[in-house]
Amino acid sequence: MAQLLAVVGGGDLPTHAVLALEALRKAAGRRNQPILLELRGAPGANPLPEAAIREAGAVLLVGSGDLGEGRFGALRRARAAIADVLTDVNGVLDRALSGAEAAPGARAAAGTKRIVAITSCPTGIAHTFMAAEGLQAAAEALGHTIRVETQGSVGARDTLTAAEIAAADIVLIAADTGVDRARFAGKRVYATNTKAAIRDGQGLIGTALAEAQRQAPGGAVDAGVDAAAAAWPEAAERKAGAYKHLMTGVSFMLPFVVAGGLLIALAFAVGGIDAMAPDHAGTLGYALGQIGAKAAFALIVPALAGYIAYSIADRPGIAPGMIGGMLAANLQAGFLGGIAAGFIAGYTARFLNTHIRLPRNLEGLKPVLILPLLATTITGLLMIYVVGVPVAAVLSALTTWLKGMQGASALVLGLVLGGMMAVDMGGPINKAAYASAAALLSSGVDAPMAAVMLGGMTPPLGLALATRLFPARFTQAEREAGGAAAVLGAAFITEGAIPFAAADPLRVIPSLVAGSAVAGALALTLGVTLKVPHGGLFVLPIPNAVTNLPGAVLALAAGTLVTALTVGLIKKRPG
Repeated sequence: MAQLLAVVGGGDLPTHAVLALEALRKAAGRRNQPILLELRGAPGANPLPEAAIREAGAVLLVGSGDLGEGRFGALRRARAAIADVLTDVNGVLDRALSGAEAAPGARAAAGTKRIVAITSCPTGIAHTFMAAEGLQAAAEALGHTIRVETQGSVGARDTLTAAEIAAADIVLIAADTGVDRARFAGKRVYATNTKAAIRDGQGLIGTALAEAQRQAPGGAVDAGVDAAAAAWPEAAERKAGAYKHLMTGVSFMLPFVVAGGLLIALAFAVGGIDAMAPDHAGTLGYALGQIGAKAAFALIVPALAGYIAYSIADRPGIAPGMIGGMLAANLQAGFLGGIAAGFIAGYTARFLNTHIRLPRNLEGLKPVLILPLLATTITGLLMIYVVGVPVAAVLSALTTWLKGMQGASALVLGLVLGGMMAVDMGGPINKAAYASAAALLSSGVDAPMAAVMLGGMTPPLGLALATRLFPARFTQAEREAGGAAAVLGAAFITEGAIPFAAADPLRVIPSLVAGSAVAGALALTLGVTLKVPHGGLFVLPIPNAVTNLPGAVLALAAGTLVTALTVGLIKKRPG
C-alpha cells in the first residue's frame, strides 16, 4: 500500500490545524493506511523527508497558507479544507487515495457570500479567537469570503471598515458579551454565542444566511423592512438570557477589579501594611491606595450594573444601570445589588424604549431626556425602597460566612470552585465560577478567587507535565503542543487544555476536574487569598497580591501533579 503524505497548514487557525492533523492520523491508523504528516509552520514541526516524498503515492494538502507545494513535483495531489477534515475525515482520505480533489466551496448553498463577523467573550482571550478561527475555517470550506473582528481584552483587532460592512451580505455576531450594533444599521444581522462558532461554524453560517434579520438604526430590528421580524426584539439576546447579560457586565467590570487590586497591593508594598492610614497622607503608598480603593474599587459595582443594562437595552441602559449600581454600593448591597440594579435598569429602559412612541420630530428627545429620566427614576426608587435593604442583608450574611470558612466548609467550597473551572474549560460552568469569584472579590472576599485562579491554571499545566512524564500516551502533535499549554496555563488561560480534551474527552476531562478540585480545595484549606482576578503566575510575585504564597504554590503544584498522573494512568496510547 503506497504511503500517503499530508501537509496541514493552519494559517490563522492553529488550534483547528492540530485537531485536523490528529484526526487524519487516527483515521489512517484505523484503515492501516501508511501516512506521514506535517503541521506546516508549527514551532518544532518536522518537515516531510525528501525520501518519503519521492516514494509516496499521493499528497493531501489541507488548509491554507504556504504548504510548500513546490516540493511535490508531479506527485498526485488532493486538497481539502480544515473544516472538511474535522467533519468528514474518512471522506477526505477516500478522495486523497482515489486522486479526486475536494472542490472548493462545493457545499456553498447559494454562491459566494460576503460575510463580516465579530467575536467576543467575557475575558476576551481564548474563546474570542477560537470562535474567529471556527468562522474562518467554515467560510473557507463553504466557499464564502469572511472578515472577522475580534473584540478582545485589549480592544478590537482587525476592525471592520465601513466599506467592508457596506459590501457585506450579512453581519454575524458570535459573542458572549454585548456588542454595539450601531454601525450595522440597514444590514442583515444574526447574533449567537461563541460556542456555536467553535462547535459548528458551517452550520452557524448556514443558519445565519437563512435567518439574519435587517437592523434599523439604534439596534432594533427594522420591522418596516421585514414584518415577520416585528416581534423579534434582539432575538439573540433573548435566547442567551441572563447569562450573556451578566457576562457582559463582568467583562467590563474586570479591568476595574484588576487595576484596583494591583494598586492596593502596590500601596502595601511601597508603604507597608498601614500605607492607607490617614496619618500616611501625602506618601506614595497612600496615593496608590486612594487610586485603587477609593477610585477603581468604587466604580466596580456601577460598571457591573451599567453594562448589564447596556447588554439588555443598548445605550439607553447605561445611565440608569450605572446610577442604580452606585445606589447599590451606597446601600451596602455590593455586587448582588449591582446585578439587581443592572437587570432592573436594562429591562426598564428596553420596555420604555419599545413602548414610548413620539412624533418623528420629537424622537431625538428619547435617548437624551425621556429614557434616562424615567428609567433612572424607576430603577433608583426600586433600589431604595424595595431591593437595597434585603439584598444588603443577604450580601452581609454571605460575606460573613465566606470570611469565616475553615476546615470542612473551606475544603468543600474549594473542591466545587476548582472543579467547575475544569469541567468545560472556558464554557458556561467555568465562567459562572469565575464571575462569582470576581464579584466576591469586589466585595472584599478574596479567598474564592484563589481557588478559581489556581483551579483554572491546573488543566493546561497538568497536561503539559503529562506530555513530559508519559510521552507514549500522546501523539507527536500533542507532545509538541504541551509547551504551548504550559505557557497558557501559567497565564491562567484554561482553554489551553481544550485540544487535549477534544481528542479524548471521557478520560482527559475527569482528570482535569480531579486536579483542579485538589488545587482549589488546598488553596482554601491553607488560607490562600488573591486580590486580583487574572494574571496567573505573573501576579504571584507582587507583594501582598497573594496571602500565603507558599500555600498557593503548593496547591498549584499538587493539582498539576494530580492531573498529570491521572491522565498518565487512564489515557490510552494513541493509534
